[in-house]
Amino acid sequence: MKKQVYIYKSFERFWHWAQAALISLLMFTGFEIHGSYKILGFENAVNVHNWSSIALMVLIVFTIFWHFTTGEWKQYIPTLNKLVDQVKYYTYGIFHGHPHPVTKTVRKKMNPLQVITYLGLKLIFIPLMVFTGVLYMLFRFMYGGQLHSIEFFSLDSIAFWHTLGAYFLVQFVIVHVYMTTTGHTVTENIKAMITGYEEIEVEEEKKKEVVEI
Repeated sequence: MKKQVYIYKSFERFWHWAQAALISLLMFTGFEIHGSYKILGFENAVNVHNWSSIALMVLIVFTIFWHFTTGEWKQYIPTLNKLVDQVKYYTYGIFHGHPHPVTKTVRKKMNPLQVITYLGLKLIFIPLMVFTGVLYMLFRFMYGGQLHSIEFFSLDSIAFWHTLGAYFLVQFVIVHVYMTTTGHTVTENIKAMITGYEEIEVEEEKKKEVVEI
């Protein structure tokens, strides 16, 4: 039996869209800083990029706090259960009308492949972007009336790893946007992240899980 279930909480939706906006702004200004085009101007692009990165770091801190105080961190516990089935679905089954191998619930909003992908994003690539970005901003600093530079990392190495992480995030965003269109309708997943409600399969023995929001 299918039912409209309140699956995405208000802060979760705010965090998702705020993060999407900030990452998009960082990509836009980042490519301009690299000289791909000229719209804002180099100095303005750098300023917007820096302030957007600070806003993203603040959002990350609040989001980590939210995950641990609400127990939502449990959504990211990886599992091998049905992982192979999920890979087969994305590479073959989805194009042949096969049913989704994993049933979404309030306590399990992501399939096994999504869990691994988002866990890697949160534990590897986002920290990489934050760490290298902070080093970038603080590479040269004033101390004792003199200009100093960070000595344990070269600017070239910081730029390399920051750019590498940025290109990964670009690929992730492209795939993520595509995957939002793979619901029962093209806009179903986007609407769910706006309203919080999504139509999911509800089994009788899972009623308690659905109402505990």
